[in-house]
Amino acid sequence: MRNPTLLQFFHWYYPEGSRLWPEVAERAEWLAQAGITDVWLPPAYKSSEGATGVGYATYDLFDLGEFEQKGSRATKYGDKEQLIAAANALREHEVGVIMDVVFNHKMGADEKEKVQVNRVNPENREEIDDEVIEAEAWTRFTFPGRGGQYSKFTWDYKCFNGVDCIDNPEEYGVFKIINAYTGDGWNEQVDDELGNFDYLMGANIDFRNRAVTEELKFWARWMMQQLPCTGFRLDAVKHIPAWFYKQWIDHIQEVAEQPMFIVAEYWSHEVEKLQNYIHQVEGKTMLFDAPLQMRFHNASREGANFDLSQIFSGTLVEHDHWHAVTIVANHDTQPLQSLEAPVEPWFKPLAYALILLREQGVPCVFYPDLFGTSYKDTGGDGEEYQIDMPAIPELPALLRARQEHAHGIQTEWFDHPNCVAFARSGTDEHAGCVVIMSNGEQGEKTLPLGMDFASKTWHDYLGHREEQVTSDEEGNATFFCNAGSVSVWVLDI
Repeated sequence: MRNPTLLQFFHWYYPEGSRLWPEVAERAEWLAQAGITDVWLPPAYKSSEGATGVGYATYDLFDLGEFEQKGSRATKYGDKEQLIAAANALREHEVGVIMDVVFNHKMGADEKEKVQVNRVNPENREEIDDEVIEAEAWTRFTFPGRGGQYSKFTWDYKCFNGVDCIDNPEEYGVFKIINAYTGDGWNEQVDDELGNFDYLMGANIDFRNRAVTEELKFWARWMMQQLPCTGFRLDAVKHIPAWFYKQWIDHIQEVAEQPMFIVAEYWSHEVEKLQNYIHQVEGKTMLFDAPLQMRFHNASREGANFDLSQIFSGTLVEHDHWHAVTIVANHDTQPLQSLEAPVEPWFKPLAYALILLREQGVPCVFYPDLFGTSYKDTGGDGEEYQIDMPAIPELPALLRARQEHAHGIQTEWFDHPNCVAFARSGTDEHAGCVVIMSNGEQGEKTLPLGMDFASKTWHDYLGHREEQVTSDEEGNATFFCNAGSVSVWVLDI
């Protein structure tokens, strides 16, 4: 049984031109050998931006790069045939396929409709103006390029509860749509930021319309028939009522041939909110550990001033590791993105060691950290920036170490602000390891490993330290790491 290890196989600035699905297929065998057990793929359906969109501006869930819509047949990542080939290649090498689900909104409507709306205070969504405005809005999705194939469902204004622009009169802001399903307010069981964070962008889907929820369940069944997917990543769940996803997850688990891996993005740095969501969905999904990602960001910026012994303080993996997917970076936190919080390159080996080699949480690796990338984009100041994200040299070895050495009982020595360590005892099948790291000067710790490790010799699996370490007859040994670095000590064979 391999240790579960996810890879986010894309980033926000991945090149256009139908290159990603072929790359997935090409790398599938290598990924399996490297220790990746599951690959999270980007949104595979047609976005309002056609072949240039990252995929989160959802247009047609049933167009996986098969129909001429929004100016192209293929999505940014390739056509349906290439997607199926990529998924099949992963499964042939026993790598799971995690598909991205974007249910919060739709964009790029085909037609306008007459609607009645109320203005909403963008800073407090609970403040809904009483005035009823007669207007037009882009809320009708007929998908003419698909012509009713797979689903004949037409989305109209009754499927949405909010938009960010109206015509006749032309106005931009946040507007609540009045219809038979929306009631007097927004959905409940969403994040309370801005009063109520049901509305995020575009035509905001209203899950109180049962026809909508049944269509989204049908789509999930259809998707599992189209591809050998083994799980789903759920986008922006803080804006979607928890009761809906509880029902939706129950449904797909009932119809799936095997248990599906589910992880959701609830981007909050307040661990109590993450715990509350897990409670609301009765523990049916894991969550990305956003508080931990922010701890890594801060630790990388503060250097020796950051207390490493508290690196897990206030994180989901500390409070509920059974539901935590741990990350160092993702497409939203990379430089020039909306939630920008990059981890400095010097600290990434330490951060990855903390998520890959410890017992708690399921780690997710980010594509640029494994393969590297460069891109240009405009920052919030209007200036253009060249961003270089080099591959982390230690990451392949850390992935191998996760499968070969991250086994057995975990013992921790988080007892110093600048130098911490932990050990895995190993099993009958796998040897363990000792991990030591420092965010300041050279680190050193004498650890009592016990009689099972008496008179043993160790070397640094990462090659950062050249010397060997030998434990005494009682199993005590002194381990080292370089300044601002990490070492993974394993037994000599």
